[in-house]
Amino acid sequence: MNMRNIIRLLSLGLCLSWPVYIFGSPEDDRIAFQAYFQARFPDVPISEYVNGIYALDENAREQWEQIEEFPPYEFAVENGELLFNRPFANGSTYSECFDNQGPGVRQLYPRFDAERGEVITLELAINLCREVNGESAYSYNSDELNSLSAYMAWTSRGNKIDVVIPNDPGALAAYESGKQFYYSKRGQLNFACSDCHVISAGLYVRADHLSASLGHPSHFPVYRSKFGKMISLHSRFYGCVRDVRAKPFEEQSVEYRNLEYFLTYMSNGLIVNGPGARK
Repeated sequence: MNMRNIIRLLSLGLCLSWPVYIFGSPEDDRIAFQAYFQARFPDVPISEYVNGIYALDENAREQWEQIEEFPPYEFAVENGELLFNRPFANGSTYSECFDNQGPGVRQLYPRFDAERGEVITLELAINLCREVNGESAYSYNSDELNSLSAYMAWTSRGNKIDVVIPNDPGALAAYESGKQFYYSKRGQLNFACSDCHVISAGLYVRADHLSASLGHPSHFPVYRSKFGKMISLHSRFYGCVRDVRAKPFEEQSVEYRNLEYFLTYMSNGLIVNGPGARK
């Protein structure tokens, strides 16, 4: 059975509440997911998918490459570095909360924390670090948090995404939850994430092409020209759910963290190239 048929069956199956685990392990899913896009766009090297729509739209890519000559996210990286190295009131710093003292770890997130029994994203880990050091958590759409995330992504550029789904019932349940979210239709428009970014990838929606889901998490946070600021991956989730006229979840909700867990695992083996710039 080819991947297109698998995607359609997954969408149909989830709408009918069929169990999703019948289609294989997370690694089976990842191999099939990446193979689908390689078959769908045989002239696009798999490494290009970290560039989002610019892997598929040559005209848009030319404009994007010009923007990247003077990337608008540089200010966020610089501010994030300052924030990362600034001591908390107790004298500790973010470096004490992360492997490798922080730099070069973006590719390991999100990860499943067995003790907490939940998926921990990089942004949640940053706020947990603040809280354990007596600082208040940042708002999840704040410039400060997006800047810290941008800096940590920048220090991880070129590292291969390596998200782990351990053989733990909680981790597997979180992964399946994210997978179900991805393939489930919702909202007044009755769209699933996969409708736009798998089945319709490369096609037009209004005046723009739809990007492929493969590689989506690799370049966040991104500077969105239409907003004039950095936004997080969860902010993009929020906007997509809202746009299909469903009620969005809050950023860093369990639902979005599990969705990020699934999507990032699908991109394992690709490199981190965040932060990015998008229209």
